[in-house]
Amino acid sequence: MMGFGAKFGLARYWAIKTHEPYKLVLKDKEVMEMASSSATFWDRIAKRYSRQPIADEAAYQTKLRITQTHLQPETELLEFGCGTGSTAIIHAPYVKHIRAIDISSKMIEIAQAKAAAAHIENITFEQSSIEALKLAEHSLDVVLGLSILHLVEDKEAVIAQIYKMLKPGGVFISSTSCLGESLSWLKFITPIGRLIGLMPMLMFFTHDELQKCLTDSGFVIDYSWQPSEGKAVFIVAKKPC
Repeated sequence: MMGFGAKFGLARYWAIKTHEPYKLVLKDKEVMEMASSSATFWDRIAKRYSRQPIADEAAYQTKLRITQTHLQPETELLEFGCGTGSTAIIHAPYVKHIRAIDISSKMIEIAQAKAAAAHIENITFEQSSIEALKLAEHSLDVVLGLSILHLVEDKEAVIAQIYKMLKPGGVFISSTSCLGESLSWLKFITPIGRLIGLMPMLMFFTHDELQKCLTDSGFVIDYSWQPSEGKAVFIVAKKPC
């Protein structure tokens, strides 16, 4: 039987993370069951995951820098799939408030401890999926979805939801592994991996399909960058004023 260390290595590879991780339009009961399954997966690996180094530090720093050009002292920011909070904590000094959510309670516990240790007081961490989040329309300046869109069941619905949450002129900043291009073969083993607890839910789509989903929802692509072939695609999508 595969040991936990090997399991974690597989899980981390499947997630294709650049730093830190979900689903929707089924019946409410089905969504809740899937959420519970995904949360259990991420809870199990949270501690080990939090200790892993950034896979591509140079690309991560570039993404941080570009993101911060869109932040202001009055910015209200939502990060969904915040993981253990590293990115939210880095951005906190540049904004008014960050609401950071993740489906994993264990990830949130780690994030809260890290923020407390860093004396960061303008982040609210909470356990939630983006689908379950209730926010007023036009209430946010920036939404971050980093290494998460390939982990949601219905990215079209999630992107449409984000569009409604943003104020006119607001931006949705994402970094996404487009598994339909580089790792499409995974779709054949993902169901088995999920069944035995080695893999989270994964969705497969291409870079072009992701951009079309964003523009179909009303966004304008302001910036798109991929460090190299097979790496996550970083997109800044703007809601027109």
